[in-house]
Amino acid sequence: MILDFLKNAANLKNVSRQGWIDKLSMENPESVADHSYSMAVMGMVVSDMNDNNSEKILKMILIHDLAESQIGDFTPNQLNKEKKKELENDAFTKIIQDLPENIKTKYSEIWREYQEHISPESKLVHQIDKLEMALQAKTYEKKGHSTEKLESFFESAKKDLDDEKLKELFTQIINDN
Repeated sequence: MILDFLKNAANLKNVSRQGWIDKLSMENPESVADHSYSMAVMGMVVSDMNDNNSEKILKMILIHDLAESQIGDFTPNQLNKEKKKELENDAFTKIIQDLPENIKTKYSEIWREYQEHISPESKLVHQIDKLEMALQAKTYEKKGHSTEKLESFFESAKKDLDDEKLKELFTQIINDN
């Protein structure tokens, strides 16, 4: 009953993050699973520091890109937000269809909150998503990738952060040599 769900989650290890391919011409960028793991660690620490609902935040992080296991990772240049949301919602519904009803209901609610930015947890997770992207960009910069090509990733993260602790972390990431 849950095997297909687990296979979809495991498949995220095979889905490359498209933005790094498009902007940096990378052949082997981080996977969506790599990104989700890094986000989960960030989310765990940040939510514990802020005394947030860590369990909900971690679940949200772990499922926020799950649809990409079926549809791939699209950048804003490839697909508009509405179409991407539609594809992701359809894929997510298929991915969780065979889970027990009580779990499916919980995950659907967490997914909906994330997609619609309607809870404090979802707003924080969206910011952690951007912060993790900035951290990965900094990692690639330190490996010799063009600062100029990475600037759009840093700017995108900076404009979407409004949590003070995450802004501080962003500054530390940017200033890390």
